[in-house]
Amino acid sequence: MHITDFLQPACVALHRRVNSMEEAIHLLVQQMAAGGNLTDATAFATDVQAREALGGTCVGGGLAIPHAKSAAVRAPGLAALTLDPPLDCKTPDGAPVRMLFLIAAPADANDLHVQVLAELATLLLDKDFCRQLLAADSPEAFCALVDAQEHPQATAPEPPQPEHWRFVAVTACPTGLAHTYLAAEALQKAAQERGVSLKVETNGAAGVNNPLSTEDIAGADCIIVATDRTVSTARFVGKRVVSVSTREAIRDPGAVLDRAAESSVPVYRGGDGFRSNDWKELGREAYRHLMSGITHMLPFVVAGGVLIALALFLAQLGVPASFTDMMDTVGRAAFVLVYPVLAAFIAYSISDLPAFMPGLLGGYLAQLGTTLGSEDNWVSSGFWGALVAGFAAGLLVRLLNWIGRRLPSALEQVRTSLLTPVLSLLGVGGLMVLLVNPPLGHFNLWLCDLLDTMQGGSRLALGAVLGLLMATDYGGPINKAAYLTGTLALVNEQYDLMAAVMVGGMVPPIGVALACLFFKDRFTQEEQRTVPQNLLMGASFVTEGALSFALRDPLRVGPACMLGSGLAGFLTVLLGCGCPAPHGGLFLIAVIQNPAGFLLALAAGSLLTAALLGLLKKPLHS
Repeated sequence: MHITDFLQPACVALHRRVNSMEEAIHLLVQQMAAGGNLTDATAFATDVQAREALGGTCVGGGLAIPHAKSAAVRAPGLAALTLDPPLDCKTPDGAPVRMLFLIAAPADANDLHVQVLAELATLLLDKDFCRQLLAADSPEAFCALVDAQEHPQATAPEPPQPEHWRFVAVTACPTGLAHTYLAAEALQKAAQERGVSLKVETNGAAGVNNPLSTEDIAGADCIIVATDRTVSTARFVGKRVVSVSTREAIRDPGAVLDRAAESSVPVYRGGDGFRSNDWKELGREAYRHLMSGITHMLPFVVAGGVLIALALFLAQLGVPASFTDMMDTVGRAAFVLVYPVLAAFIAYSISDLPAFMPGLLGGYLAQLGTTLGSEDNWVSSGFWGALVAGFAAGLLVRLLNWIGRRLPSALEQVRTSLLTPVLSLLGVGGLMVLLVNPPLGHFNLWLCDLLDTMQGGSRLALGAVLGLLMATDYGGPINKAAYLTGTLALVNEQYDLMAAVMVGGMVPPIGVALACLFFKDRFTQEEQRTVPQNLLMGASFVTEGALSFALRDPLRVGPACMLGSGLAGFLTVLLGCGCPAPHGGLFLIAVIQNPAGFLLALAAGSLLTAALLGLLKKPLHS
């Protein structure tokens, strides 16, 4: 599709004077009518103004792109208008409007206007091209410039130097803790070194900080999305977008910025990896949807686990049973919601609000283990069933929306309020009851029985492996897999495995902090200054505190942390420690089972890591 397929000289007006946006739109509609694209100019103008009332269509940089789908459109088309003098009106960046494009699409044209908008936005990113259009002396010359821009010669102009670029970024990780802020810090530091303007929005556990405004987005040359879970990207349509993981941004932020400065960065047109032929992007997007569900699930596990543990702890102190029983009941009720919430937010991440309901009910059916058999024989399909329900609900709603866009517009209300909810619930419900719950329920039962029967050496080995895996990639996929295993074990009341995971994640930052204290000649002054920070991060169960050390010296720091965490995980199981929540670190010490044993395991693992680092690393000035 090309812009020149819709733009003709008869629909172009140059160097006109207008007093308001309404007058500019009226002039554009007249040009569109002159090109023969409309059956009723008055009706189309009314539809354009109605769309304008929903939200301004000024995109910044002196540009405005009003648009509308209308039954008064005979054939899709574009009209263009340049203003002299420019029009002062409310715009995202405060710049007066100098040029407008009007998009007209038939009422049954599905998302044609969105495609045209994306193509047009791509062309108008080139500021030199916009200046050439404003200087055009005839409609024919204006259209010729557009045609030349869409069909460039073999030699492309050199892209601007990095210091001329303005970037904005968004960072987010599943827990909203370390990776979110480490990625932001790394990108900002790299931007300062390159003299690049950068604003970073962090989507952390406490909410959105330093949010990107409409003006920030409109004025950016490229947007960096460094996330491990889904964030709102609809606001970036029509802008160049680079998508990476937070780990990539932390490991090599300079390369991310260099990539963002390349002229070949694609323009974001909406959608996600499920519409892509890139398998790597497909996998990354699936991971983000999963992490979005886990992000919303974790507060239920954390709060529920702590309440259950506190109820037990307070009961031992003699607190009245009525109060402790209430706490225990509320905590266990939170655990019941874990899988419905997981499935609901995976589905929501994939297909927005319409998928939330079938995802929630699919997760609830997974929690119950509902089948066609007797209720006495139902076995919860647990996490795996909820996972299937979430992805199935999201993808089914996406399919129904795709089919629904081909229905007459008169049925839009019926489709969104009746057909999509009913069909998606029926589809997901039937899938769970007939195909998913029977086999996965038995698998979940087998897995729980296996964990229950693992005693002695096999359970000690499992604790050691989980602890070791927590220190493998410092918040990366392996760390997240081990953490998820501990969380699922916690939901099934396998508290010792959660303790192994918890202590395994705490050892690396505490171990490197102790190494900096005991072996100062092995570390730089900058590294030594991180000791208080890493002690606090380790105590708070933030494994990423050791990440910067591992990135600088992976062959020494990696094995030292893994062996220390493995020892700590082994000892927690050996000493009968239990952790009732998947977050909190030492702040949960009052409700941890065998707290003295837990502290002993943490100390042993941290000291082993510190000793190995002292042995493996050579003095800096030797």
